[in-house]
Amino acid sequence: MAKEKLERNLSQRHVSMIALGGTIGTGLFLGAGESIQKAGPAILLIYIVTGFFIFAMMRALGELLVSDSSKPVFIDFMEQYLGQRAGFVLGWTYWLGWIIIAMAELTAIGNYMHFWFPTTPVWIWELAFLVILYGINITAVEAFGETEFWFSLIKIFAIVAMIVVGFIMAAFQMKTSVGVTHFSTLWQHGLVAHHGHQLLAAFQMAFFAFLGVEFVGITAAETKDPLKTIPKAIDSIVIRILIFYIGALSAIMIIQPWTDYSGQMSPFVQVFSGIGITSAAGIINFVVLTAAASSLNSSLFTTGRMLYSLSEGKGPFAKLNRHAIPMKAISFSAVIIGLVIVLNYIFPNDAFSLVTSTASATFLVIYGALMVTHLKFRKSANYRKGKHYFRLPGAPYTNYLTLIFLFGIFLILLFTPATTVTTVLAIIWFIVLTVIAFYRKSFK
Repeated sequence: MAKEKLERNLSQRHVSMIALGGTIGTGLFLGAGESIQKAGPAILLIYIVTGFFIFAMMRALGELLVSDSSKPVFIDFMEQYLGQRAGFVLGWTYWLGWIIIAMAELTAIGNYMHFWFPTTPVWIWELAFLVILYGINITAVEAFGETEFWFSLIKIFAIVAMIVVGFIMAAFQMKTSVGVTHFSTLWQHGLVAHHGHQLLAAFQMAFFAFLGVEFVGITAAETKDPLKTIPKAIDSIVIRILIFYIGALSAIMIIQPWTDYSGQMSPFVQVFSGIGITSAAGIINFVVLTAAASSLNSSLFTTGRMLYSLSEGKGPFAKLNRHAIPMKAISFSAVIIGLVIVLNYIFPNDAFSLVTSTASATFLVIYGALMVTHLKFRKSANYRKGKHYFRLPGAPYTNYLTLIFLFGIFLILLFTPATTVTTVLAIIWFIVLTVIAFYRKSFK
């Protein structure tokens, strides 16, 4: 059976915002407070270092994508260069990882809506958001791209506002409830909050803030002019990292001493409240609601394309609807994601933090496999014969350094008490899938 093809309907504007949206999420809006508490101003250097290796990973991904932009998802490159069994294990792992992330984000959406509507059952909001975003995903790929564009724009506006407010206040030395704002507030209380394990844990948190940045690699087969669009989107990521992460965190620690932040509350809420904006909690709640909806939207897109790719041209998931969208694959993923609504209805308390951490640990392996895939590609006949529009600078040494960095993060996860169990669960998941792949006779 000939495999149907996805259509190229995502524009430069859509792909740029999708790439940007993948780097900005609840990790920044909610998790930055704990990062600041653990590392102090040193968190800026940690984000720069982490951002360097993420950028290297994305350049490797970009080089693969432009070498053959017809592949629906980047996991197809892993299957081509690492073998069918590796492709099977990594493909289903990536699909499950996004399913679990979607479940967690859907649960978060219900909690965020509860902030404004405390008497309405949470499951109603979860169902409503899932149905709406599902409808958008099966209508047209342009509808998905347009939705993601506006979701990302809201997040960007919140961050730019934070940066502008911070630097204006410092320039004019404006007073707040905690004192006068100076640029020196950033470093006058010390540069490092903790040494040793606490500082290393901040690396782990910075890495998780970037999860989803590879999502642009799922859009390649549906992107107009991928040889131009994909490289431009990827190259701009490092600038966005510096502006949005470094800029926002710097502004936060300039307006208010980093020693005053609580790891239990969004630093954005704490800053806006400190400068007298009483509706700060509501504003940030809207922004994180947007971030969660954006992640759910991306999850539906990704899991549908992953099932379409894993179907290998056979079965119902290999079918495209009249809009050239894998509707049945998206529908199945949406049903699986929707199971969390039933569970949240039966068990109101959120029981998914453990599973979410397991999914996050698996992304380390996905990113590592991507760097190994790139190494294999560089040694292949396809590389020797092809035209190279976009290369990873410093390869293969950049690959090795990135792999060492990712392995270091994995060790931090494994030996941090709060994440040891989840990391072990991720290891068990890979072992089980590997055994299944080994006994499948259809694999060469």
